Amino acid sequence: MHALILAGGEGARLRADGVPTPKAFVEVGGRPLVFRLVDTLRGLGFDTITDAVRRAALAACSAGAAPVRVVGVRFVPCETPSSLHTLAEALEVVPPGPLLCTMVDSIMREEDWRRLHARADAALRDGADACIAITPHVDDERPLYVARRRDGTVAAFSEDPVEPLLVTGGVYFLSSRIRELAPRVLRLGIGRMRGFLGWLAAHGYRVETAEVERIVDLDRGQDLAVAAAWLGAAIPGSPLP
Repeated sequence: MHALILAGGEGARLRADGVPTPKAFVEVGGRPLVFRLVDTLRGLGFDTITDAVRRAALAACSAGAAPVRVVGVRFVPCETPSSLHTLAEALEVVPPGPLLCTMVDSIMREEDWRRLHARADAALRDGADACIAITPHVDDERPLYVARRRDGTVAAFSEDPVEPLLVTGGVYFLSSRIRELAPRVLRLGIGRMRGFLGWLAAHGYRVETAEVERIVDLDRGQDLAVAAAWLGAAIPGSPLP
């Protein structure tokens, strides 16, 4: 299985909160987001790791002190308008095969990553078209809600709350056949990952779910403290913002 990190966003909301560093290279717990994620993915044993990063972010960090070369990681500069555009463009360089596609700012604890990876790998091997991370903890300004069937597969995605309350977490495992649909769906005028997911559900594809206690979505400056606290919450009783 291959891994693709989507880091093509501009990080405008972070900049508005006084965080000038491009989102991919913002430090959480003393380590830039993208390098922390690469360490996690490498530990999970992915065959290749590709990181699609906004060209300006790569240029800014190359000119500064932050390293942008990591052994075994391919950095792909992009100037795409949306997450699905970034996925479709990056797929041109990611080798064939099943794929993990994750937003760079979807922050989970290491043990949650391990459980998610095991669950998703088993689901894809069992014939699922995709497996997505979901959580009951709403931590997004525009959450995408998930309606599940009794067997745990996705019945529908919604912009409005559903019961039980579950939302997507920005981490998607895609089978070989499903990843190849991304450019096709993009040509239909659907530009975001949430639109791609909705299209899959509406067309009867088998999308499995893996529930995670909490996934921190790093959009605002205040999220930095929340993320750092959550990553340090492996010790029972650790306080959270």
